[in-house]
Amino acid sequence: MPRPRKPASPFRYFNSSPEVIRLVVLMYVRFPLSLRNVEDLLFERGIDICHETVRLWWNRFGPIFASDIRQQRVSRMRGFRHWRWHLDEMYVKLNGEMVYLWRAVDHEGEVLESYVTKARDKAAALTFMRKALKRHGSPDKITTDGLRSYGAAMNELGCRDRQEVGRWANNRVENSHLAFRRRERAMLRFRQMKTLQKFASVHANVHNHFSLERHLIDRQAYRERRSAALAEWQALVS
Repeated sequence: MPRPRKPASPFRYFNSSPEVIRLVVLMYVRFPLSLRNVEDLLFERGIDICHETVRLWWNRFGPIFASDIRQQRVSRMRGFRHWRWHLDEMYVKLNGEMVYLWRAVDHEGEVLESYVTKARDKAAALTFMRKALKRHGSPDKITTDGLRSYGAAMNELGCRDRQEVGRWANNRVENSHLAFRRRERAMLRFRQMKTLQKFASVHANVHNHFSLERHLIDRQAYRERRSAALAEWQALVS
């Protein structure tokens, strides 16, 4: 019986090492740096690449790395008891036009789903919630703001009894917008919905991976968690 073939390496057509590619994607996606900022910082480390190479690598490998991180988290959290979600939508400007970035965040502050739409109605909320529920399973409670589109969508999905609405109850997701806002300013905003959707998804998963709750643990525990997160990142698609 023939042995199953190993999946082909996504790095096989690139002359640079996987370690350099992972470093480039990490710097650009995780930190509020422009393409040319990453180019200059790498040059100081003796790595001479063009800023367009940075763009090519994050576009090519960012979704692959994000998919690996998301699959690992979904397998850990599926069936988790007392799981609470926070849903909210934020404005993002594309070429002078406002669009909506819907985001689902769990009780630990990790972004579960990001979805871009031009409207903020029942249909958009329903599509967004269906994607989140299909990928991550069903939570015990769903906290939202007063937007009526959420209630209409939950009525159709049959989970209206899990909805909670409060004046400050949704601060968890409101605070999670800040990391994306910082990244948005560094990129001088977005120009296409497709690019916004891709980057929001990749950024959310990379941010989740390195979100170590530093303010809740001591220095030694933080160093151990940070080392473990970096080791897992370096092993992605290995």
